Amino acid sequence: MTIRAVIKGTGACLPEKILTNAELEKMVDTTDEWIVQRSGIRERRIAGKDETTVSMAANAGRAALEQAGIGSDTLDAIIVCTSTPDHTFPSVAAEVQAALKAKPGAAFDLQAVCSGFVYGLSIADMFIKTGAAKRVLLIGAEKFSSIVDWTDRTTCVLFGDGAGAVVLEAETGAGTLQDRGILSTHLHADGHLKDILYVDGGPATTAQSGHIVMQGKEVFRHAVKYMAEVVNEALEQNNIGPEQIDWLVPHQANIRIIEATAQKLNLSMDKVVVTVDHHGNTSAASIPLALDEAVKGGRIKKNDMILFEALGAGLTWGAALARF
Repeated sequence: MTIRAVIKGTGACLPEKILTNAELEKMVDTTDEWIVQRSGIRERRIAGKDETTVSMAANAGRAALEQAGIGSDTLDAIIVCTSTPDHTFPSVAAEVQAALKAKPGAAFDLQAVCSGFVYGLSIADMFIKTGAAKRVLLIGAEKFSSIVDWTDRTTCVLFGDGAGAVVLEAETGAGTLQDRGILSTHLHADGHLKDILYVDGGPATTAQSGHIVMQGKEVFRHAVKYMAEVVNEALEQNNIGPEQIDWLVPHQANIRIIEATAQKLNLSMDKVVVTVDHHGNTSAASIPLALDEAVKGGRIKKNDMILFEALGAGLTWGAALARF
């Protein structure tokens, strides 16, 4: 018998404010056509002053627990994947633990930028498989609007705010691909590429949060290459073909990257969850937000085979295969 980490519930929190491309046209030298052509984004959510990473994370976590029918007092660990914490310390996870009135247990933040949720799935999976935890709340939450340079038309049009969450629980199965749960995770990083996507500040350097700096063409080039490689790695390890994937739930950064990955898998876009058009790039929150939308919309169903994949600053990238 094999222990798997099974997704029992999903949740989401999106700010009320919607910022459209038409509104951005009045803020910077850009056009709706230019933004849509290059990214596929039409609108994004922007957090208000009283909407923070902690508040959004707590709301998403609360929604996931409610859907799973699980009380916060039964959680063994809370992991929050974020690059935009409310404070340098304490962690967002510790503040979420308090907000949810969860029992004392492991609570920490994980920083792998846009790959954060895939990295988080791997850590939560290890906690559960080793018996260190039976129930884990995993959250991706970001307030990227706070680190965007709103005068830089090449980056400010891309990002949005929000939080998504999943509850993972230990289940015993036969150890086959028919088991529900996380089947495998695949993580990579190459710090030599740090200068193509970074934030030009930090507590130990400028004592300020800084702003996003990106070489868009270079990020795109590496994303297409690494996404193809890590997706193939996940398929090969599990000895399956692309035709056995029911849903691709990718990081929502750019529609062209998403389409390129689907094409390499020979996967119809009907089997790809796309939210980048109305969420923008919400970094570590993008995959759980997309997952929650597809689950709540009735597309992703129990026992579906899902492939998650992402690339972010670092560079970091990874994939996870799961049966929902």
